[in-house]
Formats: sequence, C-alpha cells, structure tokens
Amino acid sequence: MSHRPRMASPVCIRPTSPMFAPSTSVQGPKPVIPVQSHGTALAQPAATVPVPEKDVQCRPPCSSFHRRQQLLQFSGKVVVSECGSAVGFHCDSGILVFHRLPPNSSSGEVVLFQRAMMIYSVMCELNITLTFIPFNFLISLAEEGGPSVGKMEVAVSLYLGCLGTVPEKLQALANECSHIKDLQAQLVFLKAELVTMRAFLLKVAAMEQEGPLDILDIQLKVWAQEVRETSYDVEDCVDDFTRSLHLAGGGQQHQGSNMIINFLAKCSKILGTLLTYHRFADTIEALKTRVVDAGDRWERYKLDGLGCCSSNLTMDPRLSALFTEESRLAGIEKPRDELVRWLVGPEGGLATHLRVLSIVGFGGLGKTTLAREVHRKVVGDFPCKIFVSVSQKPDLCKILRDCLSQLVRGNQISGDIEAWNEVKLITEIRDYLADKRYLVVIDDVWSTAAWEAIRCAFPENNCSSRMITTTRIVSVAHSCSSVDGRIYEMEPLSFHQSKWLFLKRLFGSEECPDQLQEVSDAIVKKCGGLPLAIINISGLLTTRAAVKEEWSKIKDSLGSALENNRDLEGLNSILMLSYVALPQNLRTCLLYLSMFPEDCKINRDRLVSMWISERFVAEERGRTLQEVGEGYFDELINRSLLQATDMGYDGKARGCTIHDIMLDLIISKACDENFVSIVGCQGLVRSPKGSIRRLCLQQPEKEATSGLQGKVSHTRSLSCFGQVRNLPGLEEFQCLRVLDLEGLLDMNSFDLSKIEKLTRLTYLSLRNTFISEIPTGVAKLLDLEILYLRDTRVTELPAGIVCLRKLRQLLTGGVDQGLTKIPDGIGKMESLQVVVGFNIMRSSIDAIKDLRYLINLKELSIQFNTIGYDQTSRHEEVLFSSLCKLGNNLQSVWIRSIDSASLQFLESWSPLPVLLQRFRMSTNFYFLKTPNWFLPELNSLYSVSINIVDVTQEELEILSKLCALTVLDLWFKVDPKEKITFPRGGFKSLKLFNFVRRPYVVRGMGYLVFEAGVLPKLERLSIPFSISMAKGHDFYVGIVHLRSLTHAEVILGKDGATPSEVKAAAESIEKEVSANPNHPELSIEGSHQ
Repeated sequence: MSHRPRMASPVCIRPTSPMFAPSTSVQGPKPVIPVQSHGTALAQPAATVPVPEKDVQCRPPCSSFHRRQQLLQFSGKVVVSECGSAVGFHCDSGILVFHRLPPNSSSGEVVLFQRAMMIYSVMCELNITLTFIPFNFLISLAEEGGPSVGKMEVAVSLYLGCLGTVPEKLQALANECSHIKDLQAQLVFLKAELVTMRAFLLKVAAMEQEGPLDILDIQLKVWAQEVRETSYDVEDCVDDFTRSLHLAGGGQQHQGSNMIINFLAKCSKILGTLLTYHRFADTIEALKTRVVDAGDRWERYKLDGLGCCSSNLTMDPRLSALFTEESRLAGIEKPRDELVRWLVGPEGGLATHLRVLSIVGFGGLGKTTLAREVHRKVVGDFPCKIFVSVSQKPDLCKILRDCLSQLVRGNQISGDIEAWNEVKLITEIRDYLADKRYLVVIDDVWSTAAWEAIRCAFPENNCSSRMITTTRIVSVAHSCSSVDGRIYEMEPLSFHQSKWLFLKRLFGSEECPDQLQEVSDAIVKKCGGLPLAIINISGLLTTRAAVKEEWSKIKDSLGSALENNRDLEGLNSILMLSYVALPQNLRTCLLYLSMFPEDCKINRDRLVSMWISERFVAEERGRTLQEVGEGYFDELINRSLLQATDMGYDGKARGCTIHDIMLDLIISKACDENFVSIVGCQGLVRSPKGSIRRLCLQQPEKEATSGLQGKVSHTRSLSCFGQVRNLPGLEEFQCLRVLDLEGLLDMNSFDLSKIEKLTRLTYLSLRNTFISEIPTGVAKLLDLEILYLRDTRVTELPAGIVCLRKLRQLLTGGVDQGLTKIPDGIGKMESLQVVVGFNIMRSSIDAIKDLRYLINLKELSIQFNTIGYDQTSRHEEVLFSSLCKLGNNLQSVWIRSIDSASLQFLESWSPLPVLLQRFRMSTNFYFLKTPNWFLPELNSLYSVSINIVDVTQEELEILSKLCALTVLDLWFKVDPKEKITFPRGGFKSLKLFNFVRRPYVVRGMGYLVFEAGVLPKLERLSIPFSISMAKGHDFYVGIVHLRSLTHAEVILGKDGATPSEVKAAAESIEKEVSANPNHPELSIEGSHQ
C-alpha cells in the first residue's frame, strides 16, 4: 500500500533571522535546486541542477511590512531555474520548492511567491508538515477561490450506501487536484476501489433477490455493512472538504485601497486553503486504509459461485382497479352481517345500555377491516360517530383531541384545545355525549390501562350507544367487553375464500389460467388464510411473468413458516419476501418509513420531499425529482406495502399508512442494517451498530436521549415525535440533511439558535408547532430546498431568506388564514416551485410585484384578507399583473380569505393559464358569473372550487365544456329560482360534484335534474332538493341514470312543504337510489320533522 509522500528535513526549518531587509538583496552563494521527477523537494538530493543567479529585490509593498517580521523570521533567496521549471526559496536549513513557475515570471508572480513564503513560515510555527504544492495551483487559488465539485444527481440506496455518489465526487475532486500528485493519486485509487466494491455489492443485491436473506454468508453481510459505512464517511469527508475549501477561498474578495490589508487578506486566504488541503489529505489517507483493509479481508472482492440475476419487472395495469376493490375482502360479509345484527339488529338493537364489541385476533387477519365494514353499515343510525386508533404507546391527549374533533366542528370549540389536559378533554367529551347516541370504534388497543383511560370519556347514557374495539391481545379484549359485551375472535380465511381473494387481486376475477392452477393452489395453501399475506404475495406475483416456472420460484422460497406456525415470525418471513423483491430504490424508500411511528398518517408530499433530500430519488429523463418520487410512492401502494389514504379523484393517494406488521418488519430491517436508529419506539432504544445515520425520536425518556451526546456527528436525518428533551445541540449534527420537527409538542426544549451550523440541511419542517419566530440562521442554510412553516405563528421571515437560491418549496401560514409577509426580494428565489400561505395585504407592493420573477412557480396559495385596509386596489392590480406573468407555468392557484375581499380582477386572465390544473377559492366573495377565462382550451383543469352568486343553466353549460374537469365544488349565494337540468354531452370526466349554498346551512333550496346519459363517471354527489319546486315534477331527480354513483347526499328544502310532501320526496329519492344498478349509499338530510 502506498502512502502519501512527505517532505523531509527542509520542512523543519527553524527561524533564524529577519527576512526582507529593506532595499537589500539577499547575498550568498548560488543556490541549488534539488530535482525529483515528481516535484517533491528532497533532503538528500540524488542529483542537483546548478541555477544561474537571478536575485530578486524582495521589497515589501510598504515599510509597514516590518510589522510582520516576528512572523517571518528566516532568511532566504528567490531563484528561477534555467529552464523555468521551478522556483525555490533557499535558506540555511534546506530548500522549499514550488514547481512550474512560468519561464518569463513576472514581478506579480514573484509577489505571489512572497506570499507563499509567508504561509510557509506560519506553517512552520504551527508545526504543520508541508506536502508538495504546485505554484500555478497557488495562483489559481488566489484567482478563483478554490476548486469546485460538480453537483451529483445519483441516488443513495440502502444496500450501496453512498457508493452510487461517492466515486463520481472523488473523480471530480481528483480532476481539480491534478497538480497535487500525491493527493490526486490517493483520490483516484480510492475511487477505483469503491467502484469495484459498488459493482460487487450490486451482484450481491441481485443474488439476494433469488431467495431469502439467510442464504447469504454472515461474513458477506458484515463486509457489506463495513463498506457502506465507509462510503458514508468518504462522502461526509468530501462534502466537508469542499465546503471548507469554499470558506477558506472566500470567493471574490473586496479590493480596498490599502495594499497591506489586501495583501494580508490574500495570504490568509491561501493559508486557509493549504490548511484545508492538509487536513483533508490525512483524512483521505485514513479512509483509504479502511477501504484497503476491507478489501484484504474479503480477498479483493472475489466470491466463488456468485452470480447476477436480472429480472424484467412490469407493472400490471389492473393494479389500480384492484386497489379500489381492496375493501371488499373475501369472507368479510358473513362476520360483518353477524356483528351488525348484534349491534343494531333484533339481537341487541333494542338494548338501551352501552354495548361493547371487541374484535380480537392475530395481526394481519383483518380486524381493522372488519371493524371498518361494520362501522360503515351501522353509522347511519348514530348521530355521533368516532373512529380512532390507539397503538402500542398511545398519546392519550391526542386520542381524546381526535375524538372531540370528530364530534364537534373546530370553530365550535371555545379555548385552545391543544392546551387541554386529559381531565379537561374527558369532561368535554362526556358533557357533549351526555344525552346523545354514539358509535365509537377504538382500533388497535394494546393494554387494559389504555382502554380504561379512553373508556372514561364515554358515558353510559341509556341512549343505545355502541363501541367497537380491536386488539391482538385476548386479555385486553376481555377487559373491553367485560359487561354485557361480546368478543369476536377472528379466524383465518378458508381455502376457498383465500383462493377467491388471491385470484381477484391477480386477475380481477375468479378465473385462473389452467397452467397456473396447481401452483396457485400451492401458494394459497402456504399463505395460511392470512389476508395480509395473500395481498402481499399476489402483489408480488403481478410483477412477475405469469408462467408456472416463475411462480414456482416464489412458492418454493416461501418456506414452511405459515404452514407450521401462524405467528408473527411466520408472517414476517412472508412479508420479507415482498421486501426482498423490491428494486433497490423502492427498498430504500420503504425502510425510510421506519422513521414514522405506528398509526401515523403520512402525507405524500412530506415523505417524497424527505426522500429527495436524502437523495434516494434519482432524476430520470423527462421527469422531475418530484414526479419520480411520487412514482415510487404509488408503486409501494400498488405492491400493497403501503395503504393509501385520502384518495383523490385524479386517482392518486395524498397520503398513506403502513400496517403494524409491515412496520415491525421494516423497523427490524432498518436497525439491522444501521439504516435508522430509533429511540423510544415501543419503549425500547434501538442502539446503532456504528455511526447514527438516521435518528428517529418517538417520545423518548430523558435517559435515552442523554446517551446520544457525541454520537450524532454523522446523522443525516432527524425526526422527532411527541416530547423530546436532553437532545444534543444542533451544532453536533454536522452532516444533517433532513430535520423534521412537524407536530413537536414542546419547541422550547429544542434550541434552534445555532441552526446555521447545519450547513448541509436541505429539508426543514417546523409544521404544526407553536413557533412564532424563525431564527435568522435559517437564511444561512444555502443548500435548503424545502421549508415547511405551515400551521405556525410565524408572521415574518428573516430578510436574508431571499438568498436561499436553491429553495423549491416554501410553505407558511395557518390552516384558515396566513399572516406571513412576502419577503422583499423574493424574485431572486428563482428555484421556487411551491409557495403557500403568504398574506397579500400585509406584504409590500414590491414584494408582490417580485412574484412575477418566480419563473419555475407551479403552485401558489395566498391569503387575501382586506379587513382593516382602506386601500386595496393597488395590491389587487399588482397581484393580478403577477398572476398573468406566471400564467404560463402555474398549475395550481388557491386564494383564501376570511372576508369578502373582492376578486373581481380575476374575471379575466390573459394570457390564458393553459397549464392550470387546480383553481380553488375559499372566500366569501362571489363572482356574478363564471369568469370569462374558463374556456375549453384549459384542457388540464381537473379541479375547480368556485363561488357564483346565482348558478343558472348557462353557468353549467360553460363549465361542462372543461373536458378534464373531475372535481367541481360549486358554491352559490342566491337560491336557484328554476329547475336546472344537467347538460348532455358535458362533464364527461366529472367524478365529484358538490352543489352547496354558502354560508353552509342545511337548506336544500334548489332543484337539479339528471337526464339519461349524463355524468357517466360521477361517483359522489351532494345537491339541494327544493320540495316545493320538485313536487310539480313528481319529485323526480334522475339519480337512477348516474350509473357510476357510489355516494349521494341530498339536502331537503322544506320551505313551504307539508309533512306528507317531505315524506313523499324522501321516499321518491330512496326509490330512485334503489333502482340504480350501482346501489349507491344515500344520505338524506332534513327528512325528519
């Protein structure tokens, strides 16, 4: 193994006498320059080259230079070799050589050499060993401020660590350091070693996809872990060096009139650069030693019998349709109907006292699904309904707040609900439910103590109330249903039910190709009747060729875990197979979900942004990182590894949850690979095997966090949930890229005053915290790309935030109103793609005008409140002008207001925003008619929420021509005076239609009729129904013609109607719904007198 060459005795020069006597040449014999092929000065040269004397008058720029004499205490002489290949400084103890000085060296270059001598003297005083420094590299440092490393766009992965990124970074750095031969050689060698290791690990990853993980040799796993850890450290070193070099170089320096100050500043700059290179060289040598040692331990990466398997994975287009059918699980109808009868049927429906149903069974059997189906069937009989999850380590206050929020609208709660303790919350819930019938589902109860605490909030009021609980623990189920309750024990699916579910997931029907019958039966048998296992394995098979041989491989690798022992370990073994079959990028992204606690509803944009900041997502041609990341998210849902939440009518999930069993699996895997370290999860501390790379704190104890001191210098992600105390200072998180504090309960325990130390931070979320002021240090995070300040009390951002030129998403403001000013100079932030929550009237005219310069802006959401402002026209004018300038790129516009601020300026929009996809207004302002820019040319516009004073047939005709329109919320102020008939041939894509009066009241004044053939894709409908207007048409609506309808809400308008007419109207609507072949769910408001 080669080592970095070091200089011998010449670097140990001791100061002797003052240098540069004024106006005096240095006298002495002709010096000799030692010659070495690689340009390093030698103490005992093998050969010497006589150099003709060329004394240089080394006069300082001015006489005040003598103030530095104590620092420069050695004498010497500047010489230039005959061929112009070297310039050296000769002194009593040896020679310092700088190579490649141009033959026609100018006086300016000699001045540079004087600076080099000054630096050398300082290094001597600091006892720093000096390596070879090329002279022209010294000049380039003075002119350019140091080399730069190009931005790499290669993804980081679980199995490769940073090996996808580091080799390219090392090569770029080696190119910049081409004049420092020994350092360049080490960088090139290290890069070559890591590239070879990367190729080897890719082979191992391919082999791993051929079977279970345990076929891999333990030594190989240990070796791979070591290589990954080294790759992280190499990248940290390179990034730290690049940044330090930039700081040492100082960029463009101000040139003042004082030559001495300029001279010393340049000297300091070069000295800082040399010190940085010296520290970096030592670190690289140590890392190189680690890599070589790792290679030696594995005999230079050779593994006999190692093969590489390639597979062509294809997406089955039926997956999306299958996902929508997921709630219709096999075998659910019989137990659901049985439990419905027990709750509200003849068996128990007459009981007025509280009855509790407890569903118990093994994880993955479908307890929550069954509870959800029972809830859906009976919820219409209960005015008050709640569905909450508990989890293993419940946050009682959060659970009770969720209960109260589901019962009472937020604006009806007086006081700060976040500040209420358990006693206050329980009291409020009990008081509200004192005389009401309620249905409550408490999902995933893990302890009797948790049940008893939650049970206190629900009174026994003799109103025929019902509760449903789910749990995996039999003793907890007995505790829940101890008094006049029932325990329902979940059973595995029968073979027939399992086969039906298996085939439905794969083929969309019960038909199976003849050649796959035998292997299908074998796979279903091995799944052991566990729905979660069936769903995961069928999801895996959809990505494989539908041939017997391929499916046989899956069947043979399942093992006998489910066949012999139906416990958690068996299910984990099956789920591990689905995990192993994932591509490396999806496997990495899936394991990152171990950073979230149980039952956490994970927002898609939040998760994808964190993936991107961690560089798990690689940009693909023609697609942005956001689009690629969302593709990863959708793929994990398609494979049934994540459960979709908040499905949009564009077919995409806005969020996800992950099953407890799957979460247990990925937590175990992530900790085993030292991918994530979790403190506080399930009351345990998952101690890392090496450096902490990613840290998740889930309501940890003080003792657990205090043990993190001094161990977080290599941490890349930090997520905190609940209350966190005794956390190490932010300055210790030197490599942090992702800081997620969303929902942190006590920000006072988290010191952000030194956040500027997190120089690599790209993602910062303070969402849903009580923070009211952003530290000024945030403006110094030059690599920051995502800043979430939503649902905070922040009203003003630091002025320097406009210097964050890489920032792509900036979200601020509250849910109902934003108070944050637009920072002046925001137009400089040209990378911004998403801007949310700024208050227009609180912002300056110049700041609003600067919005037009955000050339990459795609999503804009603003607050436009005019209460308290006398003059608004100028703000309206400038805002409209900026919107028109942005129109060519904008995809989403949302304008919020708590008053009736005029949006009349939006009646026209030129040029037409042809890329607009979503337009929403949440305000009390109403357009007199549909704005004239709602034209058929807007063929991307799929979601509209708009207020119109008086909705007429004409308005519907205009909107019906928007070919992509999928979601329409149409708010009206004046009750329609005539029947409105939906136009034929329009609204071909509409899936959701809400026709609602604002302010919202239960008044069904209006009458809409649907003729045959209209709205072919409509799934959800909410409309008013004026009985007095409809009775002349026999209460006809036309719901029977809406063949895709799944949910219908009709609000009866009873003004002027008799009780018999109200009854007749309700019966007519129910009859129409019953005749609809899709059998939609129906809700009629106002049918009871």
